[in-house]
Parts: sequence; C-alpha cells; structure tokens
Amino acid sequence: MGWLLLCVVVTLIFLFIIIMVRTKKQQTRIRDKRTEPASVLIVVGSGGHTSEILKLVKVLGDHYSPRYYVVADTDTISEHKVREVEKMRENSGRSSDYKLFIIPRSREVKQSYWTSVLTTLRALAFSVPLVFKLRPEVILCNGPGTCIPICFAGLLMKWLWIQRTCIVYVESFCRVTSLSLSGKLLYHFSDSFCVQWPELVQKYPKAEYLGRF
Repeated sequence: MGWLLLCVVVTLIFLFIIIMVRTKKQQTRIRDKRTEPASVLIVVGSGGHTSEILKLVKVLGDHYSPRYYVVADTDTISEHKVREVEKMRENSGRSSDYKLFIIPRSREVKQSYWTSVLTTLRALAFSVPLVFKLRPEVILCNGPGTCIPICFAGLLMKWLWIQRTCIVYVESFCRVTSLSLSGKLLYHFSDSFCVQWPELVQKYPKAEYLGRF
C-alpha cells in the first residue's frame, strides 16, 4: 500500500510539472534590485525554529515583499506568531504585504524515518503546486522538516528554467558541532548556507558564519 501511494504521488507531481512547462512560457525579466522588491517564501517550523526565523523576519527590509509564509498544518502556535509579527510591522508603518499558507507536516517529532518518507511525499504533493504558483525569488528556511519539500520544489523551478529562486538556509542556533538532518540534505543545494557557530565552518567550508541571530 505504501509503495502504491508513493507511485501515485510521484506520478502526479511529474504530470503537474509537464503541464506547467507546456502551458506556461518562461517569463524572463530582469528585476532592478535597487528599486523593485523581491518576493520571499519563509518556511516556519515550530518551537525554537519559529522563534529564530521570525527574528530574521523582523529585520527584513521592505524590499522583501510580498512575504509568503508556509506553516505545517499541526502548528497553530506558529501561525499565530506570524500574524503577530506582521501586525507589528503594520503598526510601525512598515510594509505588511504577506500571505500565509498551510501544508502537511513532513515529519513529526520522534517520527521514524521510514514513515516520514510517506509523510514527506504527501507534503511534497502540496508543496510543488504551491511553490510553482507563487514563484518566489527567495526561499528562506532554518531547518524544520517542512522546508525539504519546499526547497525541492524551488530547485525544480531552477532546473526547469521556470524561476531562478535563491535558497537561503540558516542553520539553527542549537547546532554547534554538527548540522541537522535538513542542513545535511540542503548543504550542497542551497545558494547561501549560514551557520551561527564558527566550529561548523571548519567542518563545512561552504557555510558562512554570520554570528548569532
């Protein structure tokens, strides 16, 4: 049953990609980085991941707009915090052009890796159509499992020449000497890979140490 579900999901994803490529021509437009804002898709995790990513959101300038947030369906707390942050931006007179989207969670805490394969595929089936529709110029994430299908969809857009999406990965503060599973998976594929401890740069030379966030 599990293999049947896997085959169905993969088939649907590739059918969707073929339809998108055939029915929509790639739009090539050079964006003026000095004046035009860049759309950003922000993957919000839960707990500490949420706190850290929202700290970054608070310092994002208005040139990152609109902001698309992706939250797991079982994480109502993070959804509430996102709305609070955007309300603060609005009250301070800053741009608050944002939308929030809910997708299935890829992996629950302590969920086995074998069963997480199926839940990740389910999340991927939701993520690919969403990312292809939004076509963000930047994907910003910091390690929750939900970011894997989102980043994979972003990579697909680049590989298919649909949208040049820049993937920015910021490793969690709690990762001092080793990367998280998400970090290990995205280390070779992200456009910018940031860490918060200098020890990690010694092990992973592609990483950029930018201090604490």
